[in-house]
Amino acid sequence: MNELEIIRSQLAAEQSHAGEVANACAAAFGSTGIAASEQAMALFREACVSYLVWVLARFEERDQTLSELLLSRQPPADGTAAAGARQLGNLVSRPGTSREALARLESAIDAGHSAAAGAAWQEFARFFNSSWAPRRAALEAALAEHSSVADWRAVCAIDADSILDERRRFARVAEQLPAGIELRRPSRP
Repeated sequence: MNELEIIRSQLAAEQSHAGEVANACAAAFGSTGIAASEQAMALFREACVSYLVWVLARFEERDQTLSELLLSRQPPADGTAAAGARQLGNLVSRPGTSREALARLESAIDAGHSAAAGAAWQEFARFFNSSWAPRRAALEAALAEHSSVADWRAVCAIDADSILDERRRFARVAEQLPAGIELRRPSRP
């Protein structure tokens, strides 16, 4: 496996895991039929929030780095490089950002155990699956078409430590799953 394949594989894993965690949160906190203790649910919530904040912040940082990279290059007005830069720039500014996902996650957390909590977690998962995930897929497709390995390396900031950190955080979520809740890949909208 070459470096680009490792980077892209890790990005795919992070996106898939984030979707699994978002959907598990919606299932656990968006319904009233979960038979788990308050302590078990608190531990699960803590693991989920820790994972989601970490992974969404990393994706937001990647978008910022990509924006800065595009600005620093300022390609000529015409040509393939300019078209690729415009396409990436349009995708970066498209709705469905990690910042928006973090804001929805914060709303769900702030709802606590109120009647609105279930709807807030459902809204977070809906946004994640219908806006965030498609935007990420489009960005990565455009990066694959217009970027070098050096660009991927600079934008994604994936190394052995970050891979291990992501795996540990995801494993912690899996360890805290309440009975009846599964980590499932998100369905495509």
